[in-house]
Amino acid sequence: MSTDTVELGEMTWTEVEAALDDGVDTAIVAVGAVEQHGPHLPLLTDTLRGDAIAERIADELGDAVVAPTIRPGCSGHHMSFPGTITVPPAVLMDQIRAYCRSLDEHGFAHVVLVPTHGGNFAPVNTVAPELGRELDTNVVALADLQELMELGNAGLADAGVDYREPVVHAGAVETAVLLAVAEDLVDTDSFEVGTEGEVSTARLLSEGMETITENGVLGDPNHATAAAGEAILDRVAEAYAEQVEAARAAVE
Repeated sequence: MSTDTVELGEMTWTEVEAALDDGVDTAIVAVGAVEQHGPHLPLLTDTLRGDAIAERIADELGDAVVAPTIRPGCSGHHMSFPGTITVPPAVLMDQIRAYCRSLDEHGFAHVVLVPTHGGNFAPVNTVAPELGRELDTNVVALADLQELMELGNAGLADAGVDYREPVVHAGAVETAVLLAVAEDLVDTDSFEVGTEGEVSTARLLSEGMETITENGVLGDPNHATAAAGEAILDRVAEAYAEQVEAARAAVE
C-alpha cells in the first residue's frame, strides 16, 4: 500500500482509493463490545482485542485494511454489572449489514467479520450468509467461538503458561492480551480469581453472568503475562489469516 497504516479510519479517501487500485481488496471488521471484564480490565476489552487481532490479520495478509471495530455488541447477559452497554441482535446485524454494504459499494472484494465477544457470534453467523447472497463482496465470518477460545489456550501454552480456561472471560487469556496491547488499562492490583472450570454457556446467556460469577471473572488473571498475550495474538492471527486466504481462493 502507498500508506503506512492498515487502519481504514486513519486513511484519507484518496489513500483508500489508491489502496484499492493497488490491489488491496480485503477489509477486516472486528465485532467487539462494551461490557464488564471484572474489576481489573476495561469495558472495551473485547473491542481492544478486536483491534489487535484485525490489525495482525491484515499484516499477515499484506493486502487488507482494518475497518473500525464495531461496538457495542450483544451483552445483555452482563447488564448486572455497571457500565455495560448492550444492543439487541437485530441492531448489531443491521450495523454489520451497513458496514458490508458500504465496503461492497467501494469495491472491496472481501469483507472479513471477526467477532471477539461471545454474544456476537450468533448474530454474525446469522447475517453473514445473507450478505454473501446479497452482495458482490465475499463475506467471510471467522465466527467459531470454541476455536477462538482454544487458540487463546494454545497461546498460553506457547508462552509456557501451565493454565487452561474452558470458557474465556476476564481471566488469563484476555488479561494477557490486554497486557500486550494496552497495559496501562490493566489494574494489576485488582486481580481476582473468578469462577474456574466448566461453565454452562447456555445458563450464562439466559440467566446472566452474575449467576455464574460475582466479580465478573471466569478463570484466574494471575496467570496472565504480556508475552502470553503476544503468543495468543500470533496464534489467532496466523490461524485466521490462513482461513481468509482459503476463503478468498475459493471464490477466485
